[in-house]
Amino acid sequence: MAEKATISVKAPGKMRIQYYRSANSTPFKHRRVVKGLGFTRLNQIVEREDTVSIRGMVKAIPHLVRILD
Repeated sequence: MAEKATISVKAPGKMRIQYYRSANSTPFKHRRVVKGLGFTRLNQIVEREDTVSIRGMVKAIPHLVRILD
């Protein structure tokens, strides 16, 4: 079967974040940040407001998440 091509359009003032590495064997604070960003499973992509607080959360766990777009 052919896969459908998806076109993602980034909304202004938003950022897309992907959770791509497991938080196992990381400090408890890192796991809380992952949960605070709204991630529930690996390879999940969420769209959050591009604010200073969200940027700070991403900066705390750059080894677990990546910013898309």
